[in-house]
Amino acid sequence: MRVITVIKKNEYPKQLLEIPEPPEKLFVRGTLPAEETKFLCVVGSRKYTKYGEEACIKIISELRGYPIAIVSGLALGIDAIAHKAALRAGLTAIAFPGSGLNEGVLYPASNYPLARRILEAGGALVSEFEPDFKATPYAFPQRNRLMAGISHAVVIVEAAEKSGTLITARLALDYNRDVFVVPGPIFSNSSVGSNHLLKEGAAPITSGSDLLDHWGFETNAKTKNQNVKVIEDCSPEEKLVLRLLHEPVPKDKLVRMLEMPIHEANILLSKMEIKGIIKEVVGEVQISV
Repeated sequence: MRVITVIKKNEYPKQLLEIPEPPEKLFVRGTLPAEETKFLCVVGSRKYTKYGEEACIKIISELRGYPIAIVSGLALGIDAIAHKAALRAGLTAIAFPGSGLNEGVLYPASNYPLARRILEAGGALVSEFEPDFKATPYAFPQRNRLMAGISHAVVIVEAAEKSGTLITARLALDYNRDVFVVPGPIFSNSSVGSNHLLKEGAAPITSGSDLLDHWGFETNAKTKNQNVKVIEDCSPEEKLVLRLLHEPVPKDKLVRMLEMPIHEANILLSKMEIKGIIKEVVGEVQISV
């Protein structure tokens, strides 16, 4: 893990200075993005559904190639999914754990490997707590205010009726941040809180382009050129996979169609998924670029 540095208020991203009582100092491992970067906080339920997972990955993957950093809390569930999706999309990931940043206290310990990946990819871990501070119940709402404060917008993926995710949404509204919500199934308890936010006036979001349009990014031509470049850079084996995926194909059928040893096919597909070229949705593999 990289060394911890301390930054003072004059080094904060300017939007963090807009919140009431910003911290006097921040502890940082890694590097915060450049000033022109848009910070997007993506949060949701720890007890996520498959729908929430797929929605989170879809939205973040569609931000590939734009100067956007994904902010979340390193928690289990949607937070971790958001960080991983950011890494797969080549976006900067910024994690705010509810603890200090020393290895022995980083919370949750099960996401320590993810924290390392974030740093290795050029992202950052950020906390206002002393490096040896152990996570406590009051620490999470406190760190949520920093996640909402440092961000230009917040996306709520799933939130139950009394979810802690709603704390971040309320703080974002208090700080005059844009709040987007993924509409959820009306029969799902995991979407009661997030759907209520929509009733209160939060903006629905169903794709990354919703956010790009809101921020005024040029999308169609840029995205098309990026996707063409990704495909051009594929190996012959990867291009074969793409030719076979003219429509979604069950994974076991795709492996058979490749006519190569099963372990080699699985390694190939795993690498392509990590690169963000393909994705698996409900047992079927499809192109994601």
